[in-house]
Amino acid sequence: QVQLVESGGGVVQAGDSLRLSCLASGESDSPYATAWFRQAPGKEREFVALISWKGGSKEYGDFVKGRFAISRDNSKNMVYLQMNSLTSEDTAVYYCAGGWSLVDSQDPHQYDYWGRGTQVTVSS
Repeated sequence: QVQLVESGGGVVQAGDSLRLSCLASGESDSPYATAWFRQAPGKEREFVALISWKGGSKEYGDFVKGRFAISRDNSKNMVYLQMNSLTSEDTAVYYCAGGWSLVDSQDPHQYDYWGRGTQVTVSS
């Protein structure tokens, strides 16, 4: 069983940066990819970014447009999401998710483990 805990959210101004962290604990039988999703009030959960177990493969949602960067440090069981040039449209709860054998990495239903989320609020 894998537990994921997000941190690093907060209230920032438009144009600012934030770094979110996802700490994994527990045991996994297999290496897994880790993704970030976000969900704004009244909207569906949206794919933000994905990183493979070894970090060699990364994928981003179309809206990211070079502003965000995902990374991981397996020695610390951590996955990070560096977010730059934030706008009010980035306001949401950000979730960390772990998944094996992903067919569609942008489909939240394919992920096996989820954290509880961290709130990011960007004021304009």
